Amino acid sequence: MSMPHGFDLQALDAVNASAAFNRSAGFDIVAAGKGEATIRMAWRDDLTQYSGYLHAGLIAALLDTACGFAAATLVGAVTASHFSMNCLKPAVGRYFVARGTTLRAGRRQVFARAELLAADAQDDLTLVATGETVLVPTGTPPHETAGS
Repeated sequence: MSMPHGFDLQALDAVNASAAFNRSAGFDIVAAGKGEATIRMAWRDDLTQYSGYLHAGLIAALLDTACGFAAATLVGAVTASHFSMNCLKPAVGRYFVARGTTLRAGRRQVFARAELLAADAQDDLTLVATGETVLVPTGTPPHETAGS
């Protein structure tokens, strides 16, 4: 059995646009290819928790999506079978950058990790969280994944 081809940036943009949650949160794919993906999201007051920091649910979503999109550049459509994250400091910034990297891509499992960085007023980035995801390739072509 041969492995499916990975998604390019255009296919991932279509996948991202087809996901209502990603659209609602404002996820923007700024780079993708060769087992890596970078997502950006602007700060929004309506996405904070009770202390005014980015909600952990959004932190998880950014990390998980960065891992999934990084894996998808190598193997196509994937779904998560395990996810974990570590919040290292309160997530506050003008915008956030999630950088996903594929560690190992096999036929049945793909291992990826991501870092979430917060940008301050000078655009200096600070690491605020990390995550790891085990993903399963689904073999779904990009046009079916994107809902077209």
